[in-house]
Amino acid sequence: MSNLLLNYLNKRMTETEVRRKSETSVAGPLITISREVGTNGVKLANLIALRLNTRNPEKQWRVISKEVFHHSAKELQMEPEKVRKNMYKSEKFAMDDILKAFYDKNYKSNQTISKTMSRVILQIATDGYCIIVGRAGHIIAQEIKHALHLRLVAPIEYRIDTIMHNNHLDHDGALKFINKVDKERMAFRKALFKEDPSHELFDAILNRAAYTDDELLDLIEFLSIQRNLIDLKK
Repeated sequence: MSNLLLNYLNKRMTETEVRRKSETSVAGPLITISREVGTNGVKLANLIALRLNTRNPEKQWRVISKEVFHHSAKELQMEPEKVRKNMYKSEKFAMDDILKAFYDKNYKSNQTISKTMSRVILQIATDGYCIIVGRAGHIIAQEIKHALHLRLVAPIEYRIDTIMHNNHLDHDGALKFINKVDKERMAFRKALFKEDPSHELFDAILNRAAYTDDELLDLIEFLSIQRNLIDLKK
């Protein structure tokens, strides 16, 4: 490859990197919540949005979780449930998928679905004033500076009790549910990334069992103020 072509490619890559960094530097504000199964992440996210929207009604925060599948499905011209099942499959090279690739003209590869979903999540995060629950939002949007990345954890018995209450299951059923969802989430992450990233990406790891909802809201509001996600003039 000639030096002229190499110089051209290097220049284009540099320009793309500069443009991408410029866009992410003004993106947000954003909160992401990664959570262990049974920590009621969506419930807490809705409470956070209510608190922030009460503080400043002019800027309405919204909670994003399963909505990602609907946005991605619209772009892919697929059913949301098919997108979800594809991302949660632990085995990505099943024979029926290979056959579909040959005979279904509307077939979308795993790579196409993964890239579309990552792009949708990043666009939502860039638009700002959103709380993304799960969906690897903290990884996909890690270069957005105007953001707060949280991780919710809790002892296993707390999580089992939560699932028993939310899903009307007994103890064994709740434990099986937790293990099943854990495997699905791992498959989802593997579909998006080659390796599981480090937890160092989180700004704070909060024990759901150690605080009441109001105490957690106070903590998260404080962290949001420290990150300049909230306009204190309001």
